[in-house]
Parts: sequence; C-alpha cells; structure tokens
Amino acid sequence: MLNRGWKSKKAKDINIFLPTSLWQKQSKNRHAAFFTKVVVVTLTVVLLSFPLQAQNLPSHLPVSELRGVWLTNIDSNVLFARDRLQNALRDLKQMNFNVVYPTVWNWGWTLYPSKVAQKTIGRSLAPEPGLQGRDILKEIVRVGHQQGLTVIPWFEFGFMAPADSLLAQRYPQWLTNRSDGTRIVNEGVHKRVWLNPFHPQVQKFIQNLIVEIVRNYDIDGIQFDDHFGLPSQLGYDAYTVALYKKEHRGQSPPKNPQDPEWVRWRANKITEFMKQVFTAIKATKKNCIVSIAPNPQRLSYSFFLADWERWERMGIVEELVLQVYRDDLKVFTKELEYPEVLAAQQHIPVSIGILTGLKNKHVPIAQVKQQVQTVRDRKFAGVSFFFYETLWNLSKESPQKRQLEFQKLFPTPAAYPNLLVGEIIK
Repeated sequence: MLNRGWKSKKAKDINIFLPTSLWQKQSKNRHAAFFTKVVVVTLTVVLLSFPLQAQNLPSHLPVSELRGVWLTNIDSNVLFARDRLQNALRDLKQMNFNVVYPTVWNWGWTLYPSKVAQKTIGRSLAPEPGLQGRDILKEIVRVGHQQGLTVIPWFEFGFMAPADSLLAQRYPQWLTNRSDGTRIVNEGVHKRVWLNPFHPQVQKFIQNLIVEIVRNYDIDGIQFDDHFGLPSQLGYDAYTVALYKKEHRGQSPPKNPQDPEWVRWRANKITEFMKQVFTAIKATKKNCIVSIAPNPQRLSYSFFLADWERWERMGIVEELVLQVYRDDLKVFTKELEYPEVLAAQQHIPVSIGILTGLKNKHVPIAQVKQQVQTVRDRKFAGVSFFFYETLWNLSKESPQKRQLEFQKLFPTPAAYPNLLVGEIIK
C-alpha cells in the first residue's frame, strides 16, 4: 500500500517567499507524472536491495515510509562514545529504520564544534566529557550515510536555554519575560529562560548557528519544533513592548497573554523569522529539507506562538512530524483527524511522532504497535519515535522482546519519503 501522494497547491498568503518545491512549480499533470516515476524508481531500488527470498512483499507493507527516531543527550548516553553511537546507527539500519534526528543544540550549547558558539558564548562545544575531541555530527553523517540513513539534525532547544547557562548570563538583554518581569519557566525540575525571538541580535545568532550547520555538514535536512516559538506568557520585555507600541500608535500590549490580537501579532513575528530562516537555508543548500516536529496546532499556536499550519500553507515547511504523545488510542486517533493535519497531508510528507517511553514513564510495546498501525491505516508518511533509549534499552520490557516487535513492525526496508527526491539541484 503506497502512501498518499502530495498534491500541488497555491499559497494563500500574498507577498511571501515561494520555495522551489515540486508542488509549486509543476502543473498537476507533471506533478502526477513525477510521482509515478519516483514510485517506480524507489520500488526498483528498494526491491533490488532485498534478498531474493524477501522480494515477495506482503501487500500491507508500504514501499515508502518514514521510520525515524530522535537521538538526544537527555537521559541517554548514545552520543557520548564513538563506538556506542556507531553501533546504534548500525542497529537502527538493521532494524529497517531510515532516518535519524540527532540533537545539535540544547542546554545552551552546541553539540558540534561551532565557531559561531565560540564567538558568541565563549565555548565552541558542550562541556560533556564524552563530546570532547569529537565532532558527533560529522560522525553521524558519515556512518549514517554509509548505512543508508537519512540524517536530519534536530535544533532541539530553539530559543530556550537553562536559566543558569553561560548564554543567559552573558546576554541578559536577550532574554524575554512575563508582564510581572519574571523570566523563569519551569520545565519539570528544570528552570528555563527564553531568548527573545523578536530581538535582531538573537535572530542573527540563531540563524548563524543554523546556516553554519547547513553549510558545513553533508546533512539531508534540519528540524525545528515548538521551541522555535515562545511560551505565550512571555514577550513583555522592553524591546518587544517598544516594538509593539511602535506598530500600535503607542498602545501597550494587553496584560492578558492570551489576548487574540496579542497572540497573533507575536505568532506573525515568529512566522516572519521562520520564513527568513527558510530562505537562508535554501540559499545555502537548496536540497536541504526543512522539517518541523511540533505539537498539534491548537497547542503549538496558543502556548508556543508557533503557527505551523500557516508555515505549511506558505510552503516554508517540507516535512511535518507531528508529536502525538498520547496513551489513550481514541485521543491519539482524534489528533490525526484535525483539518490542518489532513490538509498538510495533501501537500507534504506528514508523519506522526510516537512516544516509546521516558526515563520515568514506561510505554508498552503493544501500545506502540497499535499506534503505528493507526498511523498506517490513515496513510500518513510514517512514524518517528521519541526517543532512542526507550526503543528497547530503557524499558520494563526486555530489549529482546521489544526488538522482536520492532522487527515485526519493520520486517523489510522502506524508502524515506522525501518531497525533494528527483529534483535536479544545479
């Protein structure tokens, strides 16, 4: 069963950057012909890679399916030793995964040697001992590509940083706050602060980090999530208030952080920056996929001011991996059926992020299998799991049992569904 094709569309916004994505520059007839060719070529390549006895594919298995996992350094040490990382990538390939999303920016540090970070923060690399003398992104790209894995670095923390980070201490003027002046946002037991996404110096720093990654590494794409927005309770810093007053004839922002106009104004500013980043990425590497992994739209927009529905309509998103971390199957299923999700599914590859567990939260493999089947039944592009350790290492169930069940889920290889496949990059 093949995944649903992505239909061409017209951008609904006026005077916006129109990317050179396939669905924007081809007629419907050429679009259909293109996807026919891609399916034929993909099917041929995939089948030729199988042993002869495996070429009789079960009819219910997709030829193209995103099978991903996030690699993070939180509650995981997979990144902290070269051999451990290489073995993990090989294991994922053997289990028929086809894409990895390794974190490259969190806790106020880069996890790769960064000249931008060195200049701005005063340190080029996170201080974790297991990262010293290494470039893990280069390792992941090299080994991942050797294994046939797509590599899409994950810009995990976005505008967020630990309250006690060197970045926050060096640039207090870059931080934003609530209307009462407080800055700290609690995330579990951790105290966070947020860089002001409307401040030009902050935007320059973040964009420079992103372009540095895209320019210097042979990556297949780069991914952002809700942290590329801003908690809606924030935005009352002096710079943002002055900017709002300038655009509202001296009127101050509403005290209510959920005021519809105030939410929309800040979300629009973040959208403008997202468009700017997309343009910079494409100017640096045209075939670099711009991927996002947000929460459902109503949460992403209301709580993080990240209007991914509009981003998708504008054509500045080329892959959507929707985080649907729900235990109840009815609730999980309902999240897949919202109009904005179904609309995006017609334009770009839309996959679903599934929780396989947390350090203090066990998710049974039976639940994971049920959710994967629900996604497949609705012809989404695929699934990605959060996070690597809880696939089979960090669980109440044995690693052998969970690995066996993943082998049943992914018994044969599948092609990664890339919107840009087949486009000639000159």
